[in-house]
Amino acid sequence: MKRIFHGWRMVAAGSAMQFFQSCLLLQAFGVYVAVLRDDRGWSKTELAGAAALHQVEAAVLGPALGWVIDRFGAQGVIRAGVVVFGAGFMLLSQIDSLLGFYGAFLVLALGASLCGFFPLNVALIHWFERKRARALSSMQLGFGLGGIAVPAVAWSITAYGWRATAFASGVIILATGIPLSLVFRRRPEDFGEVVDGASPPPPSKEAAAAPAPGEGRDFTAREALRTPAFWLLSLGHGFALFVVSAVNVHAITHMKEGLGYSLEAASLVITLQTVAQLGGIALGWAIGDRFDKRRISAVCMLMHMAGLLSLTYADVGAATGAMLVAYALLHGSAWGLRGPLMQAMRADYFGRSAIGMILGLSFMIVVLGQIGGGMIAGILADATGNYRAGFTLIALLAGIGSVFFLLAKRPVRPGA
Repeated sequence: MKRIFHGWRMVAAGSAMQFFQSCLLLQAFGVYVAVLRDDRGWSKTELAGAAALHQVEAAVLGPALGWVIDRFGAQGVIRAGVVVFGAGFMLLSQIDSLLGFYGAFLVLALGASLCGFFPLNVALIHWFERKRARALSSMQLGFGLGGIAVPAVAWSITAYGWRATAFASGVIILATGIPLSLVFRRRPEDFGEVVDGASPPPPSKEAAAAPAPGEGRDFTAREALRTPAFWLLSLGHGFALFVVSAVNVHAITHMKEGLGYSLEAASLVITLQTVAQLGGIALGWAIGDRFDKRRISAVCMLMHMAGLLSLTYADVGAATGAMLVAYALLHGSAWGLRGPLMQAMRADYFGRSAIGMILGLSFMIVVLGQIGGGMIAGILADATGNYRAGFTLIALLAGIGSVFFLLAKRPVRPGA
């Protein structure tokens, strides 16, 4: 029987870890916000500040975390992160003050950063090259499936309370995350395997006659910073997250207050968006390694723009339901297809040697979109009484982001 390439075992473990992070924290945070607002009387701004802290902490930590991963590998970081992440949930279950909530959430955020999206992606990048987009898309399925499981967390909070649910979440993280984290290893060469699990195909005569586009050594982080591609990819990624963060924070409120939908009906639209996201991930698995990733990403930005505009102007005319379906399908599938390609493109362009530091530095730019999208939409909604101005501006930013991806051509490798 043919042995399963260990890289695919890491993909499965990473997908499971993304599932638990998504359903227990990242996509369930809004449930905790609603309950803690009623239980403790804290304002929306005070509670939302924890989410902003998470993004700022991730951006500040990024370069240092990238250096550690490049030097020592991601496996130790992931294992430590699981322990901190589980402990953060247990601390959350015991808090009695806003300061305690912020302290527990900082521990949660630190753990999520150490065993989450960033180190998991870097770990897989070292094991895949020709099948890199397929591997990263496969792992991202866990995140999408976690969104579908969020109602189970909401039911648990309703039935057993937020404290018991938070403590149980910590136990689940430790019980499942520690064994999963042991699957991760640093490099395939250290264990008698090769990247992608098979030797690369022999070059054709035509390929042998012309230099390959990736010929040369990997970029250092300093060299990557000097390329236009680094900045263009970071800006494109950040402009995409203007849309993602604005929708995550404000879409349900817009449908409820601006379109007159019930919470249940608005939640159904978000569920459809999540299903479309899974479809986009599956499409990325099929085409991400076969077509130009930057052109795919540029098309996805236009889909983000069209989807958000459909949500914004769904109250114009009699086709509100159809426009909300268009929003869910366009935005969700664009998010699922584009997301894994962001890391795959950086690895394709700059190589694996310093990819941790390169990703960490780029996240300091990308985080502006993660924080800015929700803030822009919220500030303009408070000023104008609705989300139309804010959502329209953010949609136009997504359109501009498509140009960044089109201009982000692969740089010539050092020494080529």
